[in-house]
Amino acid sequence: MILTSPAFENGGLIPPKYTCDGADVSIPLLFGDIPEGTESLALIMDDPDAPMGIFVHWVIYNIPADMTGLPEGIPKEPYLENGIRQGLNSFKTIGYGGPCPPDGAHRYMFKLYALDMPLEMDAGMTKHQLLSVMDGHVLDGAGLMGIYER
Repeated sequence: MILTSPAFENGGLIPPKYTCDGADVSIPLLFGDIPEGTESLALIMDDPDAPMGIFVHWVIYNIPADMTGLPEGIPKEPYLENGIRQGLNSFKTIGYGGPCPPDGAHRYMFKLYALDMPLEMDAGMTKHQLLSVMDGHVLDGAGLMGIYER
């Protein structure tokens, strides 16, 4: 599987537009080489460098397997078109919460999962709840890492 963004290269700097210092809109993402048998996709974005431990910025799931990516500016709503659902981030809100590091450079990890089943769960799941539901159903995965420094 492949996960990329037209907004930044893997290991590159995330533009301020996608952070709390800008418009705080979700980053556009592109998916490729989705394995045969995939029924849905899930994506988690988190910051492993947060001072209080891993900080979750985005949980989105039940993405149709035939989608080739997510556009910029996904609405911060629990239920989206095509059955897509969004979960709770560490800001305690639904949807995307952009990078907002308290100090220094932080890494932001995007992890895309191909699943062998649709996740017809309600919106609002946390990262840990999603990982638990996905357990045993992940066909493949891909990652993308961006950096943001304030």
